[in-house]
Amino acid sequence: MGGNATVLRLGMLMACLPLVQCHDDDAGDGATAIAIVEAFPNLSFANPLFFTQAPGDPGRAFVVTQGGVVYAFAFAETANTATTFLDIDGLVSDAGGELGLLGLAFDPDFADNGYLYVNYNPNFDTGGSNPRRTTISRFQVTDDPDSVDPATETELLEFEQPYANHNGGWLGFGPDGKLYIASGDGGSTGDPQNNAQSLDTLLGKVLRINADGSVPADNPFAGVTGDDRIWAYGLRNPFRLSFDRATGELWAGDVGQGEREEIDVIERGGNYGWRKYEGTRVYNASDPAPAAAIFPIHEYDHGGDRCSITGGYVYRGNALAGHAGSYFYADFCTGEVWALRGSGAVLVNTFIGTVPGNPSSFGEDLAGELYLTSFDGHVYKLVADE
Repeated sequence: MGGNATVLRLGMLMACLPLVQCHDDDAGDGATAIAIVEAFPNLSFANPLFFTQAPGDPGRAFVVTQGGVVYAFAFAETANTATTFLDIDGLVSDAGGELGLLGLAFDPDFADNGYLYVNYNPNFDTGGSNPRRTTISRFQVTDDPDSVDPATETELLEFEQPYANHNGGWLGFGPDGKLYIASGDGGSTGDPQNNAQSLDTLLGKVLRINADGSVPADNPFAGVTGDDRIWAYGLRNPFRLSFDRATGELWAGDVGQGEREEIDVIERGGNYGWRKYEGTRVYNASDPAPAAAIFPIHEYDHGGDRCSITGGYVYRGNALAGHAGSYFYADFCTGEVWALRGSGAVLVNTFIGTVPGNPSSFGEDLAGELYLTSFDGHVYKLVADE
């Protein structure tokens, strides 16, 4: 999507602002109504941050917890036991706030090589030589398929975090086989170091590396300017991203400052405008306007106690008829869930329902059906409402 397409998308967006004026309580267009139900009623987790399945492993599901443990369990509604799959609690800084074990991605060839990748904040000492930071590491399953040995850790990437908040945390493999990583702007308020606009830091970015940690030669800034690992920049706190499994587009929910939450489609080399812009509004009037800034395809304000977007997925499953191509997302504070879809020159935003607790992340199973983890300890699923 080039600059002209961005202008067209923005025009579509302006017809639906603010969100509270454009959501629709009816699925519409013959789309099935959706219910949000507990997926595994017998299981509960402390601060679950992600649900997923591993390629080639349809019989199991996995939940990542902020404290540093990944659990595995039978992929069945009746599952009543979760076993420890990976435990790096001793490596992870005290979970709480925006620190902890924040992301997990299985290698596309996991069934053959047993590799998995995590994004976490290791233990730190702000007064010494062990600073607060983000670490991207690879681990490997042992001879026991239900266990990962922490000693297999191979560190691929590490960078400092000046503050405790805005760590991003997502990572995932694209259809090109490269590993993409979401990084927040470093924290505090208003990006005081203007990290998001700097190509000399990994903060406020989407990064792209090879599975071994090396830099792909076709990265937009490789050998040109700044840090070669940068794929896109100008982001505040892209906590959750996802690839559309049909189109390959990379979607991001970027958490706003105090007024706007935004949804972006990430382009190679794209600049998403923070800290000059929060969504489409000017946040820092003294900053120069970035050249060719890409505005969000959708944004919403903080009316009704909304506070923080939980980015989701473009739906490509089979259970929710009429919703193929809809982007599902939520608000962390209110638990509200919406589906955003394009129809000609208009973006339609449909209210789906409310998740108990605080929805921390969406997830997909191997069939493309959608789940939500919540800080009430449970995993929820979007199903056709009968």
